[in-house]
Parts: sequence; structure tokens; C-alpha cells
Amino acid sequence: METCPYCLEHIEEILSGAHELHPIGTNADINYTAYNKGDVLFSEGGIPRGVFFLHSGLIKIVKYGMEGKEQIIEIAKAGNLVGFRAMLSDKTYNVDAKLLEDACIGYIQKSDFLKEINNNQKLRNTVIRVLSKELQDRADLLTTMAQKTVRQRTALALILLDDIYKGAPINLLRDDLANFVGTATETVIRLLREFKKDGVVDIQGRKITILNIERLIELSELSSP
Repeated sequence: METCPYCLEHIEEILSGAHELHPIGTNADINYTAYNKGDVLFSEGGIPRGVFFLHSGLIKIVKYGMEGKEQIIEIAKAGNLVGFRAMLSDKTYNVDAKLLEDACIGYIQKSDFLKEINNNQKLRNTVIRVLSKELQDRADLLTTMAQKTVRQRTALALILLDDIYKGAPINLLRDDLANFVGTATETVIRLLREFKKDGVVDIQGRKITILNIERLIELSELSSP
């Protein structure tokens, strides 16, 4: 797998947390790979040999419980780097990364990535800042989720997904939504019906459209400790 030249050239802005790509000129030499929904990008225990840049699509980052139940701990979207934490720590992956939808993904070899970091002080500082922020954000989210009821967690998950989908209908399997919330699929289906009845969301097939984000925020009790 070859390094994506565009990813390498724009690594600093990618790491800075840009979720929208700047327009790419037609003369840019970009080596992307097309992935299909359901493809596995990497698996727990695998050895990181580079990092992945998500140009389009969605990736779920998952862990498995004692009984093999999937728990989605993160959903990566366009503009995100995936897999660089494990690579920088020089450890094997401790999660799986699976495609939630068809995606276009660039690749940066480990040697190229580390060379850029070693030669660029600003980039090194950016990496440290991004890693620190991600660790804090993840800790905050885990703490918030642990203190909330399933109803509140479902509302919060929909708020997060609305941001990921940029206001477009949320197109997730109910199993995936349940694994994101951390509850049974039947419970999520029941709560979605209640939210629809209350005019908070609209449901067409598996697509969920947020109609009242303010009400979702109230239901999630985001302001509560």
C-alpha cells in the first residue's frame, strides 16, 4: 500500500482536526483506495504499518465485550486520521475499524509519517495537542455516558450522530446505533418510536432525521452533572 501524497502534504491541517477537506486540484497526485461498506480496515492485535486518512465515508471503531458483544466507541468521519494512536505508541491495535458505508481512504506509511514529525516541530506540537484533546474528549464522553440513563444516552448519541452526518438523515443499522449507545437493539427501537411520537425525530426506513435538536439536548440532560 502506497502513501497518499495529498495526505502527506496536508498532514498538519488534517491533524489539526479539519473535518472538511480543502478543494483538491485536478493535477494533484492522490493515491486513494476505495473501500466497501462492511470492509475491515484493521483488526485488534494487528500491527500498525501506517495511518489512514478518511476522505469520505464513515468508519466505526469498536471494542468487544467478554461475550463478544460489539461496542462502538467512536465513529470517524471525513477529515479524520484513523489508527495513528496505535502507530505512535508502537503497539498493536486494541480496536477494530470497520466501514459503516462505502469510503475513499488515503494511506500514509509509518516511515513517512514519522519523518514528517521528526522534521517539523510545529507538526510534533500538533500531534501532542491532538492526542491530548482526544484523550480528554474520550474520558469526558465515557464519564458522561456512564452517568446517564439509556434514554439520555440515546438522545446524546443522536446529537453526536447529527453532527457526524452534518444534519443529513442518520443512516445506521439499529444494531450499530444500539452498540453506540451501549444497550439492546430492542430498547433503541422502542426509544426511537417514542422520540418520533413526540415529534423529536422522523423515521423513514432506517434513516433518522432530527426534527428538534433542542428537545434532544433536553432529553440528554447535557447540562446535568
